[in-house]
Amino acid sequence: MQIGAHVRDAEDPLAAAAEVGAEVIQLFLSDPQGWKKPPPHPRAGELAASGTAVVVHAPYTANVASPNNRIRIPSRKIVAQHLAGAAEVGAFGLVVHGGHVTKDDDPAVGVDNWRKFVERQAGEHGFDVPVLIENTAGGDNAMARRFDALGRLWDAVGEFGVGFCLDTCHAFAGGEELSGIVERARAITGRIDLIHLNDSRDAFDSARDRHANIGSGTIPPDELAAVVAEAGAPVVVETPAEGQAADIEFLREHARS
Repeated sequence: MQIGAHVRDAEDPLAAAAEVGAEVIQLFLSDPQGWKKPPPHPRAGELAASGTAVVVHAPYTANVASPNNRIRIPSRKIVAQHLAGAAEVGAFGLVVHGGHVTKDDDPAVGVDNWRKFVERQAGEHGFDVPVLIENTAGGDNAMARRFDALGRLWDAVGEFGVGFCLDTCHAFAGGEELSGIVERARAITGRIDLIHLNDSRDAFDSARDRHANIGSGTIPPDELAAVVAEAGAPVVVETPAEGQAADIEFLREHARS
């Protein structure tokens, strides 16, 4: 079991990972709130050759489910660009939020937009690295908040080899009990490729995506450890930086399968 962290030092992510004892590095390749094509990473070759597991997170702006052409089309482009950038740093996947449609739209439109994206990508260019769809915390018309919606999404995209990233804070804040969640997720997706292991600052089903260090939020630490032990997948903590080393150490000590 590999346990690591989202590192915020884009200039030297390997050094930042070493400081907190991370065996897995997650990083952004560009402004997570922007739309610009990611520039070549200054340490791409070093990352790719390091032997350290690397995963890239796509910008939060990307929403390939959107019915709005002015959002959906740039989203497809930026995800494709980040797939290429992720391959350059030797990443095993690109995490992409499931996205959403507006309250006036039929969620089936968003599901169809996801299918069109992955079907086109598979047919035209293939995937430089796997897309790892991440469950999200809020929105009644989100593609991957409630697991019934996740099931409808997977029925549409699962055949194209997309992966799944399970975020514990998002699940808890989104109204999904953590007890048994690994089994429920696998029953839908057939796989869990990555765990985002985060405590939640807010209450169950709050729809608020605010991460906390383990033990300082509202999720019992033993429930978080149980998810990691059961999943047996690479783990990334996206918790406040000052507590990441302690979070990683806690999981190594308590999350044994």
